[in-house]
Amino acid sequence: MRILHIYSGNMYGGIETFLRTLARVQKRSSELVHEFALCFEGRLSRELREAGATVHLLGAVRVSRPWTLWRARGELTRLLEQEGYAAVVCHAAWPQALFGPVVRTCGVPLLFHQHDALAGKHWLERWARVTLPDLIISNSRFSVSTLASVYPGVPYKVRYYPVPAPEPVDPGERARTRTELGAGERDVVIVQACRMEGWKGHRLLLEALGRLRELPGWVLWVAGGAQRPVEERYQAEMEELATRMGIRERVKFLGQRTDVPRLLRAGDIHCQPNLGPEPFGLAFIEALQAGLPIVTSAMGAPLETIDGTCGVLVPPKPEPLAEALQRLIQDAEERRRLGAGGPARAVALCEPSLFLQGLAEDVQALTERRLS
Repeated sequence: MRILHIYSGNMYGGIETFLRTLARVQKRSSELVHEFALCFEGRLSRELREAGATVHLLGAVRVSRPWTLWRARGELTRLLEQEGYAAVVCHAAWPQALFGPVVRTCGVPLLFHQHDALAGKHWLERWARVTLPDLIISNSRFSVSTLASVYPGVPYKVRYYPVPAPEPVDPGERARTRTELGAGERDVVIVQACRMEGWKGHRLLLEALGRLRELPGWVLWVAGGAQRPVEERYQAEMEELATRMGIRERVKFLGQRTDVPRLLRAGDIHCQPNLGPEPFGLAFIEALQAGLPIVTSAMGAPLETIDGTCGVLVPPKPEPLAEALQRLIQDAEERRRLGAGGPARAVALCEPSLFLQGLAEDVQALTERRLS
């Protein structure tokens, strides 16, 4: 069965990482062939092609320019009429709102992949609500808890993202990476790897570490660069905050990276203290795979994925966060204990065959229902 995944393709974050992974691991399942329809060329389209996936370009769309939407909808109509897909998956509210009606008109089963918490108030969510999907694939039980604001009564399945185990690496890689980024052998490296957005908790982490400025032996690597003007301003504010907290020389802002797993393998603690609930958090799973203890806020999907075998959950406040980090910075044995539980936890949650088999069953059930 061939299925088509529709997405914008002009940014890069967790959804894009998931789609790239899907393209890379799809050969592990003989039941589904995954193709992709994007509106914009960019890093995602390049990586999908590099993974051997078929990428269809619908054309750049600006909602403020209706003719661009009409043109892209026409391209999708042509594609669906010619190719005979078993199902179409719209990833997030934007493609669901813009292209869900086309899929419905063409009579192809429509899935909505929920990647974020929904509130039903944003204009895109209200627009997406007009077209009901046949099935919702949600990335966590937390995300499901918000579905009723947009799609009450629509059937859903919770399927955690596929995250393949990393390839074996050169034993000397860790030391080389640390040397490259100026970390000493005895330094405790804290890694935060995520989009440069306020709710991801950069400010909270810097405020907590500011309380530990007299504690020797730690450094912070911040991976994830600004992709929009608002993010550029935010990053500048964070750099200024690090200076005010007296820790600027111990904080490295690494910008946008394509080697986050390598950075995690060279680190000692992963910390992303969200200010708002995380719908899933791919970086947490990658950190588990790397054998890092995780420190994060006790809210959202981490309540499902992080437990006492692999991490520490704290309130989103500077004091308890600083206390948790201090304990791990000073206690190498505790870091090792929590880190050792990570790889098995990652496999149990996100082994790719679990997602691939589950999605194949979902599509098969929709196809059979349509034919019955």
